[in-house]
Amino acid sequence: MAENETRRDTASLQRLTLGATVVVSSTGSGAFEQLMLNGRHALLADEPRAVGGNDIGPGPYELLLMSLGSCTSMTLQMYARHKNWPLAQVVVRLRHAKVYAEDCVDCEKPAARIDRIEREIEVIGALDAGQRSRLLQIADQCPIHRTLSSRIDIRTTAV
Repeated sequence: MAENETRRDTASLQRLTLGATVVVSSTGSGAFEQLMLNGRHALLADEPRAVGGNDIGPGPYELLLMSLGSCTSMTLQMYARHKNWPLAQVVVRLRHAKVYAEDCVDCEKPAARIDRIEREIEVIGALDAGQRSRLLQIADQCPIHRTLSSRIDIRTTAV
């Protein structure tokens, strides 16, 4: 494909999702609209109208929070099912913010800010206090939480 040709056909983009590859492509509709593909699903992302998007899908930080929330819920459900605990439902509420480090000496510098994700977990079911406490501990073991909490090495190449 020539460098100046666009790829707008979902089927041709979907073919790029070999193995565990995810493909994200601008759609050409709107300032920020993105098509996200994984070989089985097609989702849309965008920015809110307040920042120039069309708000046709979640924004990048919302998608990040949704990934953490869904992984947390799935991990707790899997653990409870394995233990035969009566977990009926998990509800996870998340918020992201840029905040200053608590002992911030140079607060006026952008590097003094850190990303903070606040996660509230509601477990519904006839669980005792010990089971509820253990589920909150297990929440930190979800794969997305572990990835976000670890050192991440992102390598970018041009193709």
